[in-house]
Formats: sequence, structure tokens, C-alpha cells
Amino acid sequence: MSGRQPRRWGRQLIVDVAPLRESVSYRWLYLGTLAGFVGRQVTVVAVPFQVFLLTGSSLAVGLLGVVQLVPLLLVALVAGAVIDAFDRRKVVAVSQILLAVTALGLASNAARPSPLIWPIYAWSALNAAISTLDSPARMAMIPALVRREAFPAAMALQQTMVNVGQAVFPAVVGLLLARVSITAAYLAEAVSFLIAALLVRRLPPMHPEGGGRAAGLGSIKEGLRYLREQRLIRANFLIDINAMVFGMPRALFPAIGTSVFGGDASTVGLLYTAPGVGAFLAAFTSGWVGNIKRKGRAVIYAVIVWGVAIAIFGLVPSLPLALAALAVAGAADVISAVFRATILQLTVPDALRGRLSAIHNAVVSGGPRLGDAEAGAVAALTSLRFSVVSGGVACVAGALAMIRWMPELWRHGEGADPPPGQVR
Repeated sequence: MSGRQPRRWGRQLIVDVAPLRESVSYRWLYLGTLAGFVGRQVTVVAVPFQVFLLTGSSLAVGLLGVVQLVPLLLVALVAGAVIDAFDRRKVVAVSQILLAVTALGLASNAARPSPLIWPIYAWSALNAAISTLDSPARMAMIPALVRREAFPAAMALQQTMVNVGQAVFPAVVGLLLARVSITAAYLAEAVSFLIAALLVRRLPPMHPEGGGRAAGLGSIKEGLRYLREQRLIRANFLIDINAMVFGMPRALFPAIGTSVFGGDASTVGLLYTAPGVGAFLAAFTSGWVGNIKRKGRAVIYAVIVWGVAIAIFGLVPSLPLALAALAVAGAADVISAVFRATILQLTVPDALRGRLSAIHNAVVSGGPRLGDAEAGAVAALTSLRFSVVSGGVACVAGALAMIRWMPELWRHGEGADPPPGQVR
């Protein structure tokens, strides 16, 4: 009988918790990220709800996206320079405290006898700007806390947290809004951010390698120069922009749910929920991602699956088939996100990770908003189904074009990787 150990398929299938088991520091970071994520979910639900409650206008709610996107894009490069100049642990802790201040500002306005609209927009814009500092700093820390081989598993754990949180926490926030008050929701948000700040303080100092580059115009230019010279990183960003701009039809879900499938608000809710269900299942069964060597090809394949699934969603005549297609798209999106983040964080030198992570955060946050605009514009000029199907086809075409015009992503993983970084 062979001495070979049998493969443990169950263990390979379920999300790999090795990073949490092996690194105490990563556990503290993960718990802090979870606490901060809870706070952000309050913003996602409570702010639009309050704006609609005060104005009765969907346009006023839609303007929140613009108000949040502009500072996010403007501050991204500066935020990246700051992350690469100082102790990243302190950057995250300070950002959490500042986010708590924005929550207290929202709570103060909500507690007024007649809450005002402009403070909601102002505090939301400030919240978005601070988030450009928080999220990239967290991502830039992870490579120093886990083994290089375990990094894909760490990204899968992050995605699991996000997708479970997006499925659970909005409902909890809704109950808090309905049973208690909007003010109480904002106060709970502030508390969660403060808890996140305390948890991240348990980490060791996280200075960029080399002591950090002084924040300023020179640092920003250095980050942009590196991006211009690294075709692999540009391809990594562009393929996500391609998928989100052409293959993100969520702005059409209300119209599709009510007119195409003849449903009501609950039908629309199912359309929004389906990608999250698929994303959660993919993240939870992602134990295999650490075995993939050619991560660039995995990204391209995932984006192609995303585009095909979106096109099928636009073609199928029944709601169950449409939901299944959206679930497949959500699963593909998670796989793409895991490998794109892995490629970025393990390719970029530590001294530049903050700046590149900030640009990545702007791409991930801005792409879906541009996708909303593209889907709505095409639908207005043609039809709902044409907008969805053409977007899915364009997404696939864009992914295939990148194999031809930017082959660095397709070839990534064929050679030897750089040596692993320090594990704390």
C-alpha cells in the first residue's frame, strides 16, 4: 500500500483559515477589519434611507454616489502617498477614529428636530475620502503578516467576510432603523469604528520597507511612474474596469425586475441579492485558490465567465434562470477579486504598496458607478435586454483583447515569483 496521503478534498474545498491560525497579527487585523466593515454597512443602509425619508426623491439618493465618488477619486493618490510614508498601523487606527467622527456628525444631525440634508452629503463625502486611506492601508499590511503561499487564502477570507457581511449586516441595520432610530444606528457605527481602532493597535509597528517615502508630489509621481512602467499591474486594473463598466447592469435591476419579469420590489431585491449569494458560496468554497500558479489566467477566465453569465442573464426568459446566472456572475467576481488582489500585493514592492493599493481601491469603487452610467445610457438608447447582453459580450471581448494586447496578465505565474516577504 502506498505511503501517499489521500487528498483531503473537503479541506481543499472549504475556505482555508491557515492565515488566521498561523498569524496572531493577521487575526487582530481581520477582527479590526470586521468591526470597521460593520460600521461601513451602517453608512451604506442608513444614509440613503435617511435622504429618501427627508426628500422622497430617488434623484437625491442617487446624488450620494456622485458626492462620494468625487472625493474618493481626488484623495486616492494623496492617501496612497500617506500610507507609504507612515506606520500603516497608525494610519488605519487614525482613519477609524476619523470615520467615527463622521458617524457622530451624522448622529448629531439626525438627532435634530428637523435634520438637514446638506450635512448628510458633507459627512458622507468626508467618510468616502477617509475610506480611501483606510482600506488600502489594510491591504498593504497583509503581505507582511501572512506567508506568501497563504496570501490567496487571506484574500479569500477577506471576500468571505465581505459577502457574509453584505448578506447579514444590512438586515441588522434595517432592524435598528425600524425598531430604534436613525440616530442610534449612527451611534452604533461610531462605536464599531472605535472598536476597530483599538483592535488594530494590537498589531506590531507596520512601517513601509526602507522607512517610508516622504508624502508629497514626488511620492505621487513615483507611484504613477511605477504604474506606467508595469504593464502587468495596468492590465490587472484594466480588466476589472472592463468587467465593471461593461458588465455591471445593477442600475437596471429595478426596471428588469418590474417590467421584464413582471415582479415587484421583492423581485428587484432578489436580483440584487443573487450575485451576493454566488459570491459567498465561491468565497466559502475557495480552499483551492492557493494551488493555482497561473493567477493571471485565473483572472481572465473569471472575467470571461462573468461576462457570459451577465449576457445569459439578459437573455433568459424566467426569473429562476436569471437569478442563477447572476449567482454565477457573483461567484466569478469573487474569484477574480481574490487573484487580482494577490497579483497586486505580491508583485508591488512594499514601499509602493500603499500608493498602488489606493489606485486599486479607486478602480474597484469607481468602476461599478461608471457601469451604472453605461448600462443606463445604453438602455435608454436601445432596450433593457440589449444593454445587459451587449455589456456582457463587450466584457468578454475586452478580456480576450487583453490576451492579445496586454499578454503580461495571461503569462503571469509562468515563471518564478519574487522571494517572499517577511512574515510577522
